[in-house]
Amino acid sequence: LSIPASDEQSVASFSAIVKQKNPSVKTLLSIGDSRISPTFMSMIANSSYRSSFIKSSIETATLYGFDGLNIFCFRPNTTSDSVNMAAFFQEWRSAIDSHYQSTSKKLILSMCVYYLPISYPVDSIQRNFDWVNILTFDYFVPLKDKFAHPHAALYDPDHPNISTDYGIRQWINSGLSPGKILIGLPYHGWAWFLINPKDNQIGAPASGPAYSDDGSLGYRYIMGYVQSYKAEVVYNSTYVENYCSFASFWVAFDDVDAIRAKVSYAREKGLRGYFVFRVGNDDNWKLSLAAAQMKGKSQLDTKKPLLLKVLLPLAFIASLVITTYFLRNTLLSYVSKYRIPLY
Repeated sequence: LSIPASDEQSVASFSAIVKQKNPSVKTLLSIGDSRISPTFMSMIANSSYRSSFIKSSIETATLYGFDGLNIFCFRPNTTSDSVNMAAFFQEWRSAIDSHYQSTSKKLILSMCVYYLPISYPVDSIQRNFDWVNILTFDYFVPLKDKFAHPHAALYDPDHPNISTDYGIRQWINSGLSPGKILIGLPYHGWAWFLINPKDNQIGAPASGPAYSDDGSLGYRYIMGYVQSYKAEVVYNSTYVENYCSFASFWVAFDDVDAIRAKVSYAREKGLRGYFVFRVGNDDNWKLSLAAAQMKGKSQLDTKKPLLLKVLLPLAFIASLVITTYFLRNTLLSYVSKYRIPLY
């Protein structure tokens, strides 16, 4: 891992700045996204490359004052990938434990994963990670689905196998402890262009994305459109998601109703907590406050408080460069955008 010289100062000061008002906050250096999956899979297939990556990741996190590391959303495509991933996770954990023994600095190790456990080495994840962030959103998007639909439904009677509750249950049934699971709360929505503006219910035919190239909209922008168009925001308790329509546009998103219900769900299921993506999309902290207010409101009040993890918008941090050697010792560099999560 390396950081471009132009961004080094920002990354180096990040943890210190974040902790000025709350020293107990933990910062994690988060590595990767799904776009670098081929590079990542090639790296973990070779033990020497794994060793170099692990050593570099720990050194980089320590150098810049981070409290841990997070690996983002790499999904194995083959049995070989899964075996290599399990070995990588075990080696990473062993290196972090050795680092703790020699420095007394215990680094956190976490992971972001797809909402279903298909092909993941769940036993290895259970043994080696402190917690797991499950990406419980973006199930339906306008570029792929030509009908208006909630993108982060907690329950989905139309598609029973594509929902947050279904995914959480699958992970637990596969061996991941509820106490290691963080549910994802999206601070964004998706906008569809309706074929018939009068047909504006869930499932309405749509021609594709609206407002942006892919239809994605941050929550604060959605609220701006709601105010401008005087649109009615509908909360559907069956799906546990909000939507609104105005002109020829239909937008699915989580408003305060859905956020509160999902935090309550996390408590009731005994989950470790929740993470938000991305906090910069919030509208004057409205969603964050709604989630925080629910952290103690259930029959589980006497238990350990829910863990909150915040994924900062990419604009807050630098791009990192992941460099691996593979394919006949050829040096390949892949530049990707990374996120630094907090809890």
